[in-house]
Amino acid sequence: MSADTVSAGPPSALRGPRHTSRCPLWALMYHSVADRTDDPYQVTVSPGRLEKQLRWLRRQGLTGVSMERLLRARGEGRGARLVGLTFDDGYADFADQAVPLLRRYGFTATVFVLPGRLGGTNEWDSPGPRKPLLTEDGIRAVAGAGMEIGSHGLCHTDLTEADDAVLAAETGHSRALLRTITGGEAAGFCYPYGTVDARVMEAVRAAGYTYACGISPGPLTGVFALPRVHVGEKDSGTRLHLKRRLHRWRREPVPATGHPVPAPRTRRAGL
Repeated sequence: MSADTVSAGPPSALRGPRHTSRCPLWALMYHSVADRTDDPYQVTVSPGRLEKQLRWLRRQGLTGVSMERLLRARGEGRGARLVGLTFDDGYADFADQAVPLLRRYGFTATVFVLPGRLGGTNEWDSPGPRKPLLTEDGIRAVAGAGMEIGSHGLCHTDLTEADDAVLAAETGHSRALLRTITGGEAAGFCYPYGTVDARVMEAVRAAGYTYACGISPGPLTGVFALPRVHVGEKDSGTRLHLKRRLHRWRREPVPATGHPVPAPRTRRAGL
């Protein structure tokens, strides 16, 4: 697991009195980084656009980091200039296209992968174009490059419609598989399609994750239902500025406390 991964345990943001951090948690949600010739679901950002977006963040004095690092910094009372960068679905192009750009700007990110579809494709996006997903070796390489590895479940299933057995496998078994691949504990979970309810959130907590990401979880917002902002090809610096300004009004505030998240204590996975 990368240096941005924490061991399992009660997240600090759940301890102590509930209050809102002075700096709103801002996390960006990406998916694929590739050519956009065929992109019916608007989940692809071209490498050139991604670089412009990362350059804009740097010019604003902002640093893109993994979700674990962002939450840990907020728990320690800092993090006003940090932005969470997340990439859903574990596309193979994350390793080829996103990682070199992230490293160029000194950024890190969290990639949420599907250990039940290693080396497969995004079959859930029918009839869209098939995109290859990361293999085991790809996940290890990404972790070795300093990126955080989180779970997106096993097979990209809407967990709010899953029975108890499927829910347990998608949360707990996916984490166990990632432990085997990386040699460390996955701290983060990302809800497929952004759908979450109290039952699903409790299953994620019980599986040992320390945080989870959604999209717009509304009243469920918290460390196990973190809001994020979708970023697409049309998002110039001006649009990102507006999205950042509007974020605090369009999303429920994320509770935070002054207790720091423990630093990572995992063994490094081999490449």
